[in-house]
Amino acid sequence: MNAPASIFQPAAPSAQPTWSDEDRARAHHYALLGRLFFAAPDGPLLAALVASARVLGAGESAFAQAWAALGEIAADSDAAAVSDEYETLFYGIGRPEVMLYGSFYLAGFLMEEPLAHLRDDLAELGLARRSGVAETEDHIAALAEVMRHLVLTGPDEAGLARQRQFFTRHLQPWYGRLADALMAAPQARFYTRVGALARAFFDIESEAFAME
Repeated sequence: MNAPASIFQPAAPSAQPTWSDEDRARAHHYALLGRLFFAAPDGPLLAALVASARVLGAGESAFAQAWAALGEIAADSDAAAVSDEYETLFYGIGRPEVMLYGSFYLAGFLMEEPLAHLRDDLAELGLARRSGVAETEDHIAALAEVMRHLVLTGPDEAGLARQRQFFTRHLQPWYGRLADALMAAPQARFYTRVGALARAFFDIESEAFAME
């Protein structure tokens, strides 16, 4: 399964914003998590994770430790095995072992009311799902892509308000349950570490938005 270049067709920005180093780093992490949750990493991406962990995995914070653990498992994994794990966890026969859709965690079923509310908010943001994309908009990879888009198109005060509103409505209520599901999944190895990194990064985002 190959990830498309983008899940959404965004509206054209009116001007090129200026990004801080923090905004660039946040956008990078949203993009990375979206990529890892949308499709299994290939060999070059696994190697890139190992290299990144050497820099980002230094320290005692939960975020640094999550990066160190991801780099360690990436160094000890091959692309074929991780691809098999991805398919087993998220696209197994019958019900997947781990769901990647917000509606499941918020309402107990797919294609429920939370997805309708999400689509309303996406329409207000000028975002529409690209044709040919099977995953619904509440897929964790899609939500990470939206947050990356909001970070890169709105570094000002109004943009931060949009980021906070979208995150607290559509990611914050359930990302911890996804991470817990990955921790409990018997078949999870590489993706346990991805879930830990997602939790650590989203925890930082939650704390930052709470202070604004």
